[in-house]
Amino acid sequence: MTRAREQYGAAEDTGPAAAGREVAVTAEGLPAWLAPVARAADTMEPRQLSRFLPPEDGGRQSAVLILFGHGARGPELLLMERAGTLRSHAGQPSFPGGSLDPQDGDPEGHGPVRAALREAQEETGLDPSGVQVFGVLPRLYIPVSGFVVTPVLGWWRVPSPVTAVDRAETARVFTVPVADLTDPAHRVTTRHPSGHTGPAFLVEDALVWGFTAGVIDRILHYAGWEIPWDRDKQVPLDWRS
Repeated sequence: MTRAREQYGAAEDTGPAAAGREVAVTAEGLPAWLAPVARAADTMEPRQLSRFLPPEDGGRQSAVLILFGHGARGPELLLMERAGTLRSHAGQPSFPGGSLDPQDGDPEGHGPVRAALREAQEETGLDPSGVQVFGVLPRLYIPVSGFVVTPVLGWWRVPSPVTAVDRAETARVFTVPVADLTDPAHRVTTRHPSGHTGPAFLVEDALVWGFTAGVIDRILHYAGWEIPWDRDKQVPLDWRS
């Protein structure tokens, strides 16, 4: 049994995300193309994902769902774009996700898995019963917001319709072919006025950057999907970003 599945196993039903079933973490039955991601998830250490690691105490516990599906152009990833009227990260693409609620359970146990599925359901309308959770990555930290984020990996085994449930928070929900994410023509480096730089993707009429792009970048790398790209090709950000 792997690291994530040893820790999380199967969670008892609770809340809407459970949808009357156990929430298990298992890689059994995954399509062959997802096997490299599952293997990488079992061995990745926090420092391999980000230089920003959670503090020993404090931080706002949260989780995101990194959901892989199979669409018309092959493997794809589900993303959403935040509403342009929000105070923070307006218009920024992200994974579905959010803060843990008491109903989600122990942050050290099954809580992050339940929270990722619940938030994805609330934000995109997806049916969590069609999602197979196959891995949980190490918790990471977003200093600007104080979030301690657990990335939860899912396989969209039975796809369901998705949309922006609350237009006040979400502008749109969309999928991105993995082929576009790995295409060097779609890869750039963002530069913030503060001097911070990071990987980014120009896909589906959106600039995917920040935490979301950083996690995607590392998954592509450790799954062996990365294609060499021009890291000197930069896109500037403004202070509102």
